[in-house]
Amino acid sequence: MANAASTGRAGNSSIPWWHALYTRHQHEKVVSDSLAGKGFEVYLPQYRSIHQWKDRQKELSLPLFPNYVFIHGGLDRMLNIVSTPGVHAVVSWGGRAAEIPSDEIETIRRVVEGPLRVEPHPFLKCGDRVRVKSGPLAGIEGILVRKARGLRLVLTVEILSKSAAVEIEASLVDRVRPSQANGYAKSWG
Repeated sequence: MANAASTGRAGNSSIPWWHALYTRHQHEKVVSDSLAGKGFEVYLPQYRSIHQWKDRQKELSLPLFPNYVFIHGGLDRMLNIVSTPGVHAVVSWGGRAAEIPSDEIETIRRVVEGPLRVEPHPFLKCGDRVRVKSGPLAGIEGILVRKARGLRLVLTVEILSKSAAVEIEASLVDRVRPSQANGYAKSWG
């Protein structure tokens, strides 16, 4: 779901990319609304989540990408952007504002506005060391690899130089940081 400030698509369609703004923690909605009020085309993709407290449940709209708001064009008014309360910086690469292709934003928009449930997920790459967080394999670590029909967790017995693989859902694993790995920190570069 997108907030009211981000639903308009009438902005400058001649610009083929968007930019990301890094925001203060839990200030994404304020930043999005403020920039929309200044005339910028912004997009804050959100998802619905039910939060349970001791005495009640409540459905909340939360940012799909915490600490980020997308902006289409407008970098010629950089001072207006970076002086907006809650904005830390424009995400940059090599000293220039990083460009996000419009089709990537449109894909996110279609998924968020579609009928399927969407939620944040840790960024995982094949080759990452991961730990299974739930189910019968909970606590097991291995290397994430892609096969033709999905993902597999590769388990290794290093002293034997042998491995085995088991199919796994990406939602069941978390990436393991080098300091968390069970004796494998030396293998990270």
